[in-house]
Amino acid sequence: MKKEIHPTYYPEANVKCACGNTFKIGSTKKEIHVEICSNCHPFYTGKEKMVDAAGRIERFKARLSKTKAHKKSH
Repeated sequence: MKKEIHPTYYPEANVKCACGNTFKIGSTKKEIHVEICSNCHPFYTGKEKMVDAAGRIERFKARLSKTKAHKKSH
């Protein structure tokens, strides 16, 4: 193997979820931030939960309200 071309491997990298859960894994990054993990994912918990990816729900609701307002005015 060539030297000086491989990233540094951290066997005890910290992973922090938006729900507050933290755990350690091996990674090339020291710290990883995730939005959803097995502790809060609906597939693993069995509870339905709205997962908003990049504000899509708010944008949809804004478009829906504009459409309703436009229909009322016509």
